[in-house]
Amino acid sequence: MTTTQQPSFPPSEPPRRPGSDDGHERGPGSGRGHEPGPSDGRGHGHGSGPGNGPGPKPGGGHTGPGDGDGQGQGPGGGHGHAHSHNHGPAAPVSKHLRKVIAAVLIPFAAAVAVGLVVLWPGGAPAHERTGVGFDRQTQNATVTKIVQVDCKSVNASGETPTGDTSTAEGASAQQQATGECKRATIRIDTGKDKGRTFTEIVQPDQSRQLHQDEKVIVAYEPSAPKDLQYSVADANRKLPLTLLAGLFAVVVVVVGRMRGVMALIALAISFMILNFFILPAILQGSNPLIVAVVGSSAIMLIALYMCHGLSARTSVAVVGTLLSLLLIGILGSVFIDWAVLTGNTDDSTGLIHGLYPSIDMSGLLLAGVIIGSLGVLDDVTVTQTSAVWELHEANPTMGWRGLYRAGIRIGRDHIASVVNTLVLAYAGAALPLLLLFSIAQSSVGTVANSELVAEEIVRTLVGSIGLVAAVPVTTALAALVVAADRDGVPAVSVAPAGARMSARSGKGRRRKR
Repeated sequence: MTTTQQPSFPPSEPPRRPGSDDGHERGPGSGRGHEPGPSDGRGHGHGSGPGNGPGPKPGGGHTGPGDGDGQGQGPGGGHGHAHSHNHGPAAPVSKHLRKVIAAVLIPFAAAVAVGLVVLWPGGAPAHERTGVGFDRQTQNATVTKIVQVDCKSVNASGETPTGDTSTAEGASAQQQATGECKRATIRIDTGKDKGRTFTEIVQPDQSRQLHQDEKVIVAYEPSAPKDLQYSVADANRKLPLTLLAGLFAVVVVVVGRMRGVMALIALAISFMILNFFILPAILQGSNPLIVAVVGSSAIMLIALYMCHGLSARTSVAVVGTLLSLLLIGILGSVFIDWAVLTGNTDDSTGLIHGLYPSIDMSGLLLAGVIIGSLGVLDDVTVTQTSAVWELHEANPTMGWRGLYRAGIRIGRDHIASVVNTLVLAYAGAALPLLLLFSIAQSSVGTVANSELVAEEIVRTLVGSIGLVAAVPVTTALAALVVAADRDGVPAVSVAPAGARMSARSGKGRRRKR
């Protein structure tokens, strides 16, 4: 028994035998028996002996049942081989399941489109400006000059107050009487009075101090005396906000590449739906809950499919998001009514109710809960669906129960971080309010019972319940979908480690009789 050493470089292709296909003759059993003959460069002779290896797979590759690198012994002492040509993961969802998903989502998308058409507003209804809060005319302006003056000479009362200066009012009066004030000259840069200037006195205890060449926003009240028609309302923050938005877009595109570009486009479309559909439709008198459901559904469909592609995986995430939003809507409606939350708790909501008395403020509160939960829901459902899909591709033999258990373990980590994030986000937004309650030394029960805080509690807990429920719901849906076709996906048999190493290294040996 002797062995032949493999050459260091593969020789040229051996001549084909009559009736062979690419030098591979297939006899009964279609195994590639290794018998004495021309070497294929790996020490493997290509003969036609009836080996026990698997036969050719119908429709193309050389693999049949139990495909892989399994070897069978033919009568000629050769080894039967089967080499899989399917290196990429097979699509786990069949045409039948895609049709089922389409049967659910296409009518839903059609209903959303009909809702957009029926509820689409012609624009926000006109009204008389009140001049209060945001409901006033504004222009851009620039501070052109700042002069330090004695507060006593510019304030209405030039006498030093004799009241108690230990209170906030007394201390402010003391500063206004004895401190240094500023006389600011402001130039109007936009509108019909462009180029006009006016002066404004800045008290030393004001939170917003003006500076030379500062850009500001001024409010205009046409019914006031000419010298008092304009007043500084706020700082002009358009430039820093624009630069920050540009930096955000650059970071998203650089890191996310094409996915980042699509995410930015989806974000722009979401803002357009919010500004041109949801807000005007509510102001026009449409039911805020219905408007929020239709608008949120449109945002969800556009954002998910644009960012993640038109696929069964994305469709499962859409269904999971939809079911979670439905749960949030039901819970929000029940607990907002049960807790007697009116939605009219601050100056902004009071102004809206005064301008548009027909708006259902509690419905507006529920609409805010639904829209606010949508963004985080997308993150949860897409993550869980992707996790289940990847688990299936890593182990196609895993059933839906195994996929669900593995996916839910990932989801539990996600739940902990998402709930904590949501609660802290609401707490951070309400931090000044919480400070006021702390200053008043109110009990926890008193704080929680106030409508202003109760709104945030209901908003937080309802949204969190929906987010937590989205994890098992979406994971179960994804596991059922990808496991439904498990038997239709050919299982990939794993060859012994030694056989794989031999096939890759090319150090095969052939025997001589």
